[in-house]
Amino acid sequence: MIRIAICEDEAPTRAYLVSLIQAQNRPCEITAYASAGDYIADRRETDLLLLDIELDPDGPNGMTLARKIRQSSPAVQPVIIFVTGFERYVFDAFDVGAFQYLMKPVDEEKFSHVFTRAVKQIEARREKAFRTLTLQSAGISRTVPLDDIYYIESSDHKVILHLKDGGFSCYAKIRDLEAELGAQFCRVHKGYLVNLAYVEGYGKTELTMVNGEKLLISKYKRQEFIKAHLRFLKKGAGL
Repeated sequence: MIRIAICEDEAPTRAYLVSLIQAQNRPCEITAYASAGDYIADRRETDLLLLDIELDPDGPNGMTLARKIRQSSPAVQPVIIFVTGFERYVFDAFDVGAFQYLMKPVDEEKFSHVFTRAVKQIEARREKAFRTLTLQSAGISRTVPLDDIYYIESSDHKVILHLKDGGFSCYAKIRDLEAELGAQFCRVHKGYLVNLAYVEGYGKTELTMVNGEKLLISKYKRQEFIKAHLRFLKKGAGL
């Protein structure tokens, strides 16, 4: 079930967008709002937001709402498709990570193509969120979402998982985890297995994670890491 919100102040346009969605033959839950304030007040989680930019002049416009959404928790970030009659906002749309910018009147064939791509991204995001790693720590089985792991460090006969909310250690071999975790993770050093999603940048001898930590890159692993990082970025961009 795809949870879709329409935020549009013109009732005929809201009805038209609902009809376009229903024509896609996808299981959907559709909620329509006449203003940004109504959307904010409802506080329900949304997978896909069809958002007009020129909304009620007495309240926030669509771009203001999009910026507010992007400042919220990543766990509730919708895919945003702007639906507007004004071309001048197209560059602002990139600043808030909009998926697409559709001009009114919305073409049915164009909408179908964009909608299908958006749904694929939502489904891929859901599948990724369910990927986990289960390990034994202090006699307790612990299951960790892969997206919670910044990197894994090898220490003596243990590994240390560095997580968004702290970390823990357990008996395991880093090479076994490297084989299990797949393309989202890359061994950059004999002691480090990093989540490529959280690599902020890198130089000749070290990389920087999004949490500010710096990790050594082995000269024997550098080229392999660069190739893996580029593959990961291209896959994320749908290239």
